[in-house]
Amino acid sequence: MKSWHDDDEFWTTFAPKLFDGLRLEKTPDETDAILSLLNIQAPADMLDLCCGQGRISLELARRGFRVTGVDRTVPYIASARKEAINNALDVSFVVGDMRTYRQYNAFDGIINVFTSFGYFRSEEQNKAVLDNIYACLKPGGKLLMDLIGKEILARIFRSRDWIEEQEQIFLEERRIAEDWSWIENRWIVIKGNVRKEYTLSHRIYSAVELKGLLAICGFVDIEVFGSFQSEPYDDKAKRLVVIARKPSDHTVLV
Repeated sequence: MKSWHDDDEFWTTFAPKLFDGLRLEKTPDETDAILSLLNIQAPADMLDLCCGQGRISLELARRGFRVTGVDRTVPYIASARKEAINNALDVSFVVGDMRTYRQYNAFDGIINVFTSFGYFRSEEQNKAVLDNIYACLKPGGKLLMDLIGKEILARIFRSRDWIEEQEQIFLEERRIAEDWSWIENRWIVIKGNVRKEYTLSHRIYSAVELKGLLAICGFVDIEVFGSFQSEPYDDKAKRLVVIARKPSDHTVLV
């Protein structure tokens, strides 16, 4: 049976919720903050892993970076390519699975944002994603990850929510499982007389757990922040934002 994260219908159904107008409006400011945290300048080589419809990839290209955007969802990559053509932007958009995508020593910076990590029940598969990222980075290159940390989730947790926008109603139901290592969700979208329902689940990480996993994969100089604005990861943190570096003296041999 196909997993939720491998289902194109799930991603296209919820695209209006995941990429709403407010999120698109935030893209330039978020990109400013990402580049500041990574301390990286154009024309560096950047990888946007799990790039979705390419909102940050395209913004990076506008600023002169050499950009590759990777996502497993074919309609998202098609949309991103169309947007790049319409805006005369040179971005390489690739349909690829983060569990297998590798380009050895290819990128100065890699971003993985919007809680696009921890999809897989097997921790070995989640670790494989970080191993691939490590291999893709040039020596001295940096990774930025952005997700909802376990500590934040515990503070803001709601078992149910509903949102109405663009003539659609989105219903969400959530349950914490497996000793606070996993979250199970039921998402329902209703538009007119049409109702669709999906179940999705993923691993949730605390800051120390994610730092530990990154260290096991070989990353150094691991820093944790509570937002893109470099706020501390404390009881007021909005996001779990992690910066990690591949050692400058480490070269992956092909």
